[in-house]
Amino acid sequence: MINVISKSLIPILKWGTVIIATAVVVISIQVAADGARVTEVAAIQVPEPAADSKHQWTPSAGFADLIEQVSPAVVHVVISGVVRSRSRVPQFDFPPGSPFEDFFDQFRDRNQPEEREERRRPLGIGSGFIISEDGYVVTNNHVIKDADEITVTMTNGDEYEAELQGTDVKTDLALLKLKDAKDLPYVAWGDDEQSRVGDWVVAIGNPFGLGGSASTGIISARGRDIRSGPYDDYIQVDAAINRGNSGGPLFNLRGEVIGINTAIYSPNGGSVGIGFSIPASLAKNVITQLQEKGEVERAWIGVEIQPLTDELAEGFGRDNDYGALVSKVTPDAPAEKAGIKIGDIILSFNGSDVKAMRDLPRVVAQSTVGKKSSIVVWRDGEEKTLNIKTERFPDDEELARMRGFGNGGQVEEDDDLGATLSNLTDAYRERFGIADDVDGVLVLDVARDSLAAQNGLRSGDILTSVNNVRVSSPEQVTELIDIARQDGRSKIVVLLQRNNNSRFIPFSLERE
Repeated sequence: MINVISKSLIPILKWGTVIIATAVVVISIQVAADGARVTEVAAIQVPEPAADSKHQWTPSAGFADLIEQVSPAVVHVVISGVVRSRSRVPQFDFPPGSPFEDFFDQFRDRNQPEEREERRRPLGIGSGFIISEDGYVVTNNHVIKDADEITVTMTNGDEYEAELQGTDVKTDLALLKLKDAKDLPYVAWGDDEQSRVGDWVVAIGNPFGLGGSASTGIISARGRDIRSGPYDDYIQVDAAINRGNSGGPLFNLRGEVIGINTAIYSPNGGSVGIGFSIPASLAKNVITQLQEKGEVERAWIGVEIQPLTDELAEGFGRDNDYGALVSKVTPDAPAEKAGIKIGDIILSFNGSDVKAMRDLPRVVAQSTVGKKSSIVVWRDGEEKTLNIKTERFPDDEELARMRGFGNGGQVEEDDDLGATLSNLTDAYRERFGIADDVDGVLVLDVARDSLAAQNGLRSGDILTSVNNVRVSSPEQVTELIDIARQDGRSKIVVLLQRNNNSRFIPFSLERE
């Protein structure tokens, strides 16, 4: 009997031991976790910039500690300016001897100017954030545009007069410097490239002039192009961003700035959960240059590019539309010196992939002026790696002088193509407004329902290359088309110039 009881108790004792041991471990872990939590809360109270804190806040614990830590560095920006208004003093004229003449003369100042001088009034409000203890403030360019005076207000009510350190219209960024500022709270940049769609974010700003307000949400998308400028690469968030939030910071859960709230999509002017922030990775370089030099210097390689469609990709012998298609190379520019040619498809620059056309201007602009970089292109069915040295982006006048090609003479009608082609003569240049430095074959006329019309050619177009071969005579055009047909091609690529812009088009050799 005892043996039976002992045998039955052994498993119970074993499981009891396991349960007790497990309970001890769980209790130990809980105690350790509680101890860690107490330590972390204490660390939050240390008056250091958010960038120095390695703490990761969690949504389950709420956002109060995070907001308390970073909000002192978020400011309200108010701009004012001179408003010129016209006001004419009423002038009354009465017949000589009128009883009203003496009465109104006492109110009339005959030397008073007809236009009254303007007065100063507020023009707008926005948000910003301090990035250094001596008072450098980041905001949007559109927030301080046309400002004569800029006043920055801290969350504790302190006001500072701000000077404009510099602006960058292309990225809509501006840097202010607070006068006589020192020992101010500030925040630091984070790495937005480590953020993913679905990550929690906190936006703090001054919506509708109500004062400091915070809103939370998630990252909805990355790399948004809203066609606001050449370097669009916005972070889309669903955190409420309204008028007055512009220029305010977007924080990750480490209290680091990963974006600058800039724009919203809204049919009614209020937040509908679609907001856009300039990523910190783009802003940091711009702000650093504004802080050091007061202006932004961007790198340039000197190419005109266009998107690579599926049809164009097929014409260039590629099985995808990855890359930026070069439609023009500026003479004596870095691209020409590096050996880049019209028809090259740029796949990467300085180690950064160029997945779409809009990627190239951004990665080039963010590189260092005068730096040697590698550039990978697709040419003649294979990848080639070239070395290129960037130059400073020229101003508009310099660019205008750089644009162009070459020379022209003779007319030929191609019945199969359904177009009348000609070399470029002085008379045709004058007639169609073609610059002297443009070279190619002129399309004089296009027959209705012809192959040329089917492919979108029209009178005044200049064919620069056919099937990636430069052309200078009508005979070359027809010959290259014939060769492509003999090779069994159904589609080729044609580079044309229209209205002073170069563009590749997919050219079908078969009638529809």
